Amino acid sequence: MNRRRRSIACSVPTTSQRGFTLIEVLAALVIVALGMMAVIQAVSQTASNSSYLREKTVAHWVAVNRLTEVRLQRTPPPIDETSDEVEMAGRTWRWTMTVSQTPIETIRRIDISVRPADADEDASIASITGFYGTAIAQPGTTLIDWDGLAALGGAPGGGSGEESPDGDGQDRERPGDDRGMPREDRAVE
Repeated sequence: MNRRRRSIACSVPTTSQRGFTLIEVLAALVIVALGMMAVIQAVSQTASNSSYLREKTVAHWVAVNRLTEVRLQRTPPPIDETSDEVEMAGRTWRWTMTVSQTPIETIRRIDISVRPADADEDASIASITGFYGTAIAQPGTTLIDWDGLAALGGAPGGGSGEESPDGDGQDRERPGDDRGMPREDRAVE
């Protein structure tokens, strides 16, 4: 009879041998689901940011390419707003260029904005500003015409074109012009 009691006593589970209850399993699943949702959202946001940065980079390249084309032209761009489409990186982009006059007569400001061709006009992804002018050295040269006098025919005698303060009609050289060369003929050092 002792044996029988022992086998019955051993078959009754103790509290340390019991499994999880249904409520405990459900609570654990809810916690894991919330954690997985946060991970999925973070991965999705990272992918979205990567796509946006790729588009912004390509749009910036389109703007820089257009500005470079304009700056390499021998004639200044007209003061106007122009627009066109270009294909780059498997997508069509629309650039809009606005050229305006600056306070310095020989320099023009160029603002370029780029957006996907199928986007709204106000949905610019990238924009840059550059300058074009004769006061900027032409490609392959180091001469700079700061006053724009070379384009206007220059001042008589190759001087700076500034009259003396006493009004005697004599041209005065600018400070630092101690080499005696006309301003537009000096090379930039």
